[in-house]
Amino acid sequence: MAKNITRELGDQLAVPVSHPTNPKSGDPVRWGGKGGVALADKDPKTGKTTVKFNGAATIPVKGINGSGNSAVADGDDLFYTDGDTPPVSKKATGTKIGNAMGAVGSGATATIEVRLAG
Repeated sequence: MAKNITRELGDQLAVPVSHPTNPKSGDPVRWGGKGGVALADKDPKTGKTTVKFNGAATIPVKGINGSGNSAVADGDDLFYTDGDTPPVSKKATGTKIGNAMGAVGSGATATIEVRLAG
């Protein structure tokens, strides 16, 4: 292995999450331009949260896009938008978090499986 490689990354990493401020285990999160799911609550000593960036997870998704209500279909690109509740939807102005593995009605919120973008 090259001498300048500092670590072999798996699909999770402890990072200072950009949003939300105090993530809890299972929350969708954003770290810079990357979305994932918190595997544990934020560590108060380090300020870091262990985040899973690959794989799949069930998270709340809202059936909206940048123009308003829009149903989510299996395979749709999903994005993390800081100002929204829940933060995951089809709003392409956010940070890509993954792809829908289920459906959500137009304007509705449902917990579905999401393939994380990794």
